Amino acid sequence: MEQMQIDLKREQQAARERPRYPYSVVARVFFGSMDMLVGKETTLAKAKLVEILAPVPYHAWERRERARVKRHRGDPGLVQEAGAIVLWGREAQENERWHLLLIEKKIREDAAGEPWYLSAPIPFLMAGSYALLTWTMARVAIRRAILLNAEFEDHAEHTYAQLVHGHPEWEDQPAESALVQKYGSFRSWADVFRRVGLDERDHMNNSFVFAGRPEYVVEYEGMPVAAGSGPQVG
Repeated sequence: MEQMQIDLKREQQAARERPRYPYSVVARVFFGSMDMLVGKETTLAKAKLVEILAPVPYHAWERRERARVKRHRGDPGLVQEAGAIVLWGREAQENERWHLLLIEKKIREDAAGEPWYLSAPIPFLMAGSYALLTWTMARVAIRRAILLNAEFEDHAEHTYAQLVHGHPEWEDQPAESALVQKYGSFRSWADVFRRVGLDERDHMNNSFVFAGRPEYVVEYEGMPVAAGSGPQVG
């Protein structure tokens, strides 16, 4: 992954100071249920659970858009729109996979055990429930489904901002593994997770645009050109 010249510490602080998006009832129930299950404390294990769930909606949208293309092959505009969503979803899924790998690498470095809620079948049951919710929403109202994802990504960015804040020792821990180097060049583990949090902002921004809410995009210096410029969906 190409690393852009971005003041990661400044953006992390900006995330901590920025009010959360006014979450819907569905989002509040979802986040509240997660806190009841795993606790309110922001930990690497909790971030890992977030990353296990993060790719789920993108996969649901892929399924929905592939079905639309089969039904409307003669509509070039729709095919182009569907292709844009599928491409974005695949890129986001790959990015979320990197996040999961990085968290697992840090957990191994710390020789930290994993809590009970990361043992089977809990993550699979949660991912399955989330998949059913996102697939149903995508079939009924795709914009609302994508807006829910924007809420999820806003929650994820704030999670990482708080996670780094709660671990000042990471500032002095070099991140020099081959895995991290493939993700980008970083001075410390603190910067690795600041970048992960900023990735979540990029996902949130694109979700707002695809959901028809570009006014909620959170801009920053060095943000990707694609962020805030994708097509809206019907």
